[in-house]
Amino acid sequence: MGAIERSPPPHPSPNCRRFRRVILLFPVARLPRPHSASTLRPPATHMSCLPQLRVSASTLTLAVSTLLASTLRAQTLLPSAPAPIDSTDPVAVMVGRLDLEKYKATIKGLTAFGDRRQGTKRNRDAIDWIEAQLKSYGCTNTERITYDWQPRPPAAPAAPATGAGRGAGAPPGGRGAGAPAGGAPGGGAARAATASGGGRNRGVRTRTGVNSDSLAQRDAQLRLLNAEFTAPGERQEVYCTKIGSTHPEEMYIVGGHMDGIGYGEAANDDGSGTAVVMELARIFSNPDVKTDRSIRFALWNNEESGLDGARAYVTQREALQGKESPAGSGKYPEPKWLGMVQHDMMMFDHGMPNPDGTMRKEQRPEADVNIEFQIASKQAAGAQSLAWAFHSANQKYATDYPAVVSPFMTNTDSGPFMDIIPAISLRENERGTQIGSGWDPQWHQPTDLFTTYTDKDFKLGLNAAQTTLGAIGRLTGATLTQK
Repeated sequence: MGAIERSPPPHPSPNCRRFRRVILLFPVARLPRPHSASTLRPPATHMSCLPQLRVSASTLTLAVSTLLASTLRAQTLLPSAPAPIDSTDPVAVMVGRLDLEKYKATIKGLTAFGDRRQGTKRNRDAIDWIEAQLKSYGCTNTERITYDWQPRPPAAPAAPATGAGRGAGAPPGGRGAGAPAGGAPGGGAARAATASGGGRNRGVRTRTGVNSDSLAQRDAQLRLLNAEFTAPGERQEVYCTKIGSTHPEEMYIVGGHMDGIGYGEAANDDGSGTAVVMELARIFSNPDVKTDRSIRFALWNNEESGLDGARAYVTQREALQGKESPAGSGKYPEPKWLGMVQHDMMMFDHGMPNPDGTMRKEQRPEADVNIEFQIASKQAAGAQSLAWAFHSANQKYATDYPAVVSPFMTNTDSGPFMDIIPAISLRENERGTQIGSGWDPQWHQPTDLFTTYTDKDFKLGLNAAQTTLGAIGRLTGATLTQK
């Protein structure tokens, strides 16, 4: 703050002394907003004191501006008081049972199997571990989808996708494969105007792609764990189901993909989404939780090879929907699908890359949960309605981060469902325009490690879990029984 020039008289009067004290304190105690010095006129009775006190307009304005800026900073740093759990709302009580440390522990458990690349022993071991965890939660009716996987022939170069991404016939080369280099705002000849899924690319864009060099992983033990490469053949994926008490013949599918690539630990892509699904299975499997409709918790395999696990599920199970088996038993092996909710990359929202291609080290304060539907899908109207139901649940139940809705869902396991039933995906960023532009530098890289992320990152994933639990709890009529 600048100094105030003073020329006190040899014997200032008591009135002048008081007036000087008021003037010196006036910017701090009285100004609600910046004023020019010309507006700070003292009462006429003190005009004779003006020669004794000379305040420059620039100094006074600087003092006021500095004060206001400090006040605003202090206000933004005030922590938000957590909303008390409404004990009369069973869904709120269930959301309150989610725990950051349990969520982190589930991700950490998944990373013990490296990047869980499909068609490897580490992938099969991870499926066994996931199934054991689900059973330990009380979701004991686990089942597996078995299918054969063969690599596709190399795809010819294609124009940038403008539709629904891999979920609607886009090239199966993986998310980010072949993305153009960037690093400068605006674009250019190498920059596609339209991103996968239909959104418009804007701002700074950096190179994305899949790391295929095992030696890029500096951790020798992890490099050894990830050494086995994919082999064609039989694949499996696991799911379990919360059976509805009133309408067991109807269900919502809640999914995430457990496989990864890049020679890291696939902690975020998609350990973070898999852990969301597993945590929801834990909460809904509690003995005191009852739902009117069924919920299936599915952990897809082969997402990274082109959504093959989700496609296999749709191929094998779509025609079985709503059929009672055996007849008269009240059992429905494949309840009618009401909606599909995918979770894919939940934790890293550090914002757009800086102009030099670097990223912020901290989660940005305005981070949010992205809820996406595909506006070009046959079920767009129902999917949009489902997305806004999730947005409403986030408003009520998420503790730290808000949600935004986007119409450009793409490149994840909700794709094979989106023309059949309302389907949405939850993410850390928009998949096409943001993740596809390099907003997550760990994507498919050796740096996708548990230790890369902070609690602020993990909390974004937990808020996605709160959002989905709140929405699915409402949609399925969740209640708590008295013990």
